[in-house]
Amino acid sequence: MSKKIFLGEDQIPRHYYNIVADLPFQPDPPLHPATKKPLGPEDLAPIFPMALIEQEVSTQREIPVPEPVLEAYMLYRPTPLIRATALEQYLQTPARIYYKYEGVSPVGSHKANTALAQAYYNKQEGTKKLVTETGAGQWGTALSFACDRFGLECEVYMVKVSFHQKPYRKVMMQTYGATIHASPSDTTEFGRKILAQDPDNPGSLGIAISEAIEVAAQDPNAKYSLGSVLNHVLLHQTVIGQEAQAQLKAIGEKTPDVVIGCHGGGSNFAGLSFPFVRDKINGADIDIIAAEPISCPTLTKGKLDYDFGDTAGMTPLIRMYTLGHDFMPPSIHAGGLRYHGAAPLVSLLLEHGLIRAEALSQLDVFRGAIEFAKTEGIIPAPESSHAVEMAIREAKKAKEEGKEKVIVFNLSGHGLLDLSAYEAYLNGELKAEDNGYNG
Repeated sequence: MSKKIFLGEDQIPRHYYNIVADLPFQPDPPLHPATKKPLGPEDLAPIFPMALIEQEVSTQREIPVPEPVLEAYMLYRPTPLIRATALEQYLQTPARIYYKYEGVSPVGSHKANTALAQAYYNKQEGTKKLVTETGAGQWGTALSFACDRFGLECEVYMVKVSFHQKPYRKVMMQTYGATIHASPSDTTEFGRKILAQDPDNPGSLGIAISEAIEVAAQDPNAKYSLGSVLNHVLLHQTVIGQEAQAQLKAIGEKTPDVVIGCHGGGSNFAGLSFPFVRDKINGADIDIIAAEPISCPTLTKGKLDYDFGDTAGMTPLIRMYTLGHDFMPPSIHAGGLRYHGAAPLVSLLLEHGLIRAEALSQLDVFRGAIEFAKTEGIIPAPESSHAVEMAIREAKKAKEEGKEKVIVFNLSGHGLLDLSAYEAYLNGELKAEDNGYNG
């Protein structure tokens, strides 16, 4: 039987952890898209509230969680850390496998951690509406929920292929009061341009970001909200790793040998791993792995360079591993991982060897997800299944080496609204994809 390790509400982290304070190297500044000079706060003010701009450039190690956000977290935090004993027995591995289960949030994923914070900070500064993009729909759902909680309007541009693949994500967003558009759409100048070039364009996160920013920039009462990549987003997610550390300590477990998260833009991976990266910087021997799809291999095949975060080139230039802002990823079911770039902080850690990355095929990922569902009972989101499959591989490696290891991974969301993907896999309709990138 799997064992759940809970903490009380009084042990929800009271501070976000800012890894920048402990890095032995300095992050590279974002650049203005027109001048190519380092951005100042005034450059970001049209689309972000000042509190988030300050967090984006902060070097302060601990940033307090506001009380209203803390109260909202109490709906689902602390999330359980679960020992996967049934999976261990199935694999006959000497490894001890733990997963941090973020699927218990109201929206079914880790995305609520930053959505609630961003909605709160925007509300405090007088914002009336937040505009955003979403891939598979987890982020759009989370921001819709957060906007409803803090009394804001919400408008979401959802990547078209996911809009059609995952209709119930759209229903969830509408339930929380959001307006949703399939991207590319005919509601923006950039969307109309894309559709004129290719009426059947399946969309991408880069295109959806461009549409959302265009709308936000033209409305004085609106701001733009991003669910991954940027420093302040990763900052908010560190409640995950801080809780995991406290839970391991509570049961007398040693520092993990392996820490794993799936990787698209970097938010859930960073949320679990950054507190453990601090341990590694301070001398701990931890293998920290980002698991990504081979069809969108940003960390394993991308180039480290300054690039735009969106397709239209409206965002600041940020130094990151990138496949190119015009890269059109295949229409895989793990829609939340279909992004051309990686978070600058994650990119920096990879550049300096503090983490590593592995690319996995969707057939292997779904096979691992089925094994996990049969042993642990939880059907994981296609995105999270990349971390599941990577944990299974590391557990098998421990068996081959005859070593006891502690493996911790982030189960960032459940897959109960992704059953069409499982249906396709079980019916043999999913095919092995190529690496998706020949640059």
